[in-house]
Amino acid sequence: METLGIGSRVHHPAYGDGAVIKVHKAAYEVCFMKFGIKQVGKTYDQWEIIEAIPAEEAVSFNEAEQALIKILNAYSDISQPIDLGDKWTDGMMILQPGEDGLKSKEIPIDTFFHKIVMVRDRLRVMEQRINSSNLTDEEKVNLQQYITRIYGSLTTFNVLFKYKEDQFRGEKGG
Repeated sequence: METLGIGSRVHHPAYGDGAVIKVHKAAYEVCFMKFGIKQVGKTYDQWEIIEAIPAEEAVSFNEAEQALIKILNAYSDISQPIDLGDKWTDGMMILQPGEDGLKSKEIPIDTFFHKIVMVRDRLRVMEQRINSSNLTDEEKVNLQQYITRIYGSLTTFNVLFKYKEDQFRGEKGG
């Protein structure tokens, strides 16, 4: 049985998807997406090795940390904090019905912004899952085109983002 290196991706029958974050003499420390960090013996053979990274003699903490960050960003539902544009801080969104006699609705902009960011993050996770699926390349391209169009429809909300790199980009934006 090969020794897995830091950053190797695995699927455990009980804990689900995870990544090796530390290699001990007799066990691996694995960070599972839903169950946190668990130790698994090196002789354990009931998991599926999704991506094996060769074990190296010495890996710096910084290299391991960067590998883990890359894996978590690519394969998890964990989202990074996104900043609301300063001009919107403490603002309210007011929905005014066009029909007389109906009451308007006020929503804090940061609440609305959070929901938009969650939609974006879930679209990114969906993209990752499509790209790593067993679909044919043609099916992946077709689904990816729908996601790109969804991003394009959401560009209206780019005005809320503080930084341009957090904004939605559709077909024209690349």
